Amino acid sequence: MSTSQILSKAELLNHWQGHRRLTRRVIEAFPADKLFTFSVGGMRPFADLAKEMLSIAVPGLEGIVNRAEGAYEESQPDITTKEALLHRWDEATPRIDALFDQISEADFHETFNLFGQFNFPIIENILYFIDNEIHHRAQGYVYLRALEIQPPFFWER
Repeated sequence: MSTSQILSKAELLNHWQGHRRLTRRVIEAFPADKLFTFSVGGMRPFADLAKEMLSIAVPGLEGIVNRAEGAYEESQPDITTKEALLHRWDEATPRIDALFDQISEADFHETFNLFGQFNFPIIENILYFIDNEIHHRAQGYVYLRALEIQPPFFWER
């Protein structure tokens, strides 16, 4: 059986970082007074969703690189302003690049128990990071539209 590669490792990282650039633009679009408070239908405010994304990306990659199955911790209580959230987002970007670079392509198909609870091949864990971000960013789009703010075009990553 022959195998073919659809995306290179670099293309996958670029795809993920494209989503992160778009999510950053969604954060920027929020009025500072609504980012931490506004919600629809009982969903969490977008700042809480963005903090969740931050608590998954770098810690998840650190777990994969170090093969450490530490428990998931969502707490980011020190992020209380839009500026702090954007700063933390920007700090995570080069860390993601550096950590992703430490994962070999051969490792992508190894099973790893992410956060001690998601026992899947590493590639599936990374795709989860991306899927989770897309899901929560979509909630941010709903919030922005409810606030009568045009969200960034989703294809402009």
